Amino acid sequence: MKKEFKCVIWDLDDTLWDGTLMESDRVVLKESVREILEELDSRGILLSIASRNNYEDAMHKLQEFGIDHFFLYPEINWNAKSSTVGKIQKKLNIGMDTILFIDDQEFERDEVQSAHPEITCMDAGEYLKLLDDSRLQPQFITEDSKRRRLMYLEESQRKKDEEAFDGPSDAFLATLNMKFIISEAREEDLKRAEELTVRTNQLNATGRTYDYEELDAFRQSDNYRLLVCELVDKYGSYGKIGLALIEKTRTHWHLRLLLMSCRVMSRGVGTVFLSYIMQEAKGKSKKLLADFKRTDRNRMMYVTYRFANFQEVSADETGQILFENDLSRIQPFPPHIEVCTPQKQVHGG
Repeated sequence: MKKEFKCVIWDLDDTLWDGTLMESDRVVLKESVREILEELDSRGILLSIASRNNYEDAMHKLQEFGIDHFFLYPEINWNAKSSTVGKIQKKLNIGMDTILFIDDQEFERDEVQSAHPEITCMDAGEYLKLLDDSRLQPQFITEDSKRRRLMYLEESQRKKDEEAFDGPSDAFLATLNMKFIISEAREEDLKRAEELTVRTNQLNATGRTYDYEELDAFRQSDNYRLLVCELVDKYGSYGKIGLALIEKTRTHWHLRLLLMSCRVMSRGVGTVFLSYIMQEAKGKSKKLLADFKRTDRNRMMYVTYRFANFQEVSADETGQILFENDLSRIQPFPPHIEVCTPQKQVHGG
């Protein structure tokens, strides 16, 4: 099954508009392009630009058309398209196999495809079919997906301020006024919860996906806890960025799913969610087990479990691992994060 596209990268000349900007500034926006950009943006699809042009001239034209705000990290220069696409991918921190590149020149598409075999390329002549492409039609349009571009812009400002900050990283984190909110999943959270299981690969402990109906059944069951978490700081909300599914039995709690968006790992929140679950299990005098499926992309989650003192109980040749934690050592919450739980607010320390 092919992955959904998370980003569409556009060329400009004879792709987004008719004409060549270097030859004449009287280029004309292509038919229905504005409507297509608006619709993709509302679906949570990120948009960017990889174009051979003068940056100032191209951005001025985009502003003149009133569409410049749609594009994140535009790469407008004279470098190879494969290089500019690679820079956009790194800044967005998404898989190359979730990017669609649109260009009118076969040579440019081939050059990008050669350097990035996982990317999908489209002839600009096909752009009117974009909105009907199933890979650009997310099953759910959530509040988080509608805000996706804004969240990237907020993150860009965070990074700029962090780079300009004169002092250790811990001191910068302390200025963010971070609040980590853990709550029992509500019905209105389920669309985003399903989206998280589908979109999160690097920090998904099992790689399992669950649909809306399955998650709703867990939410309503007395035998499970379905938890979601959100991170907020002075710049805005990162949205719902974590999900945990806990099976409850007479003797133990069993973490069937734990995932966290990779966007928040640099904020030192990786162990907060896990520490909360460990504290809750210990308070109930339960043993804590956790499923893990080793993949090429979730090594960081494996490290997170081991750092939290989880020990392997069993493992098989398919990469399935069962962890157990005796709860004798639980990492405290970081001092720069205020943790809000279903029962109370807890300051790190």
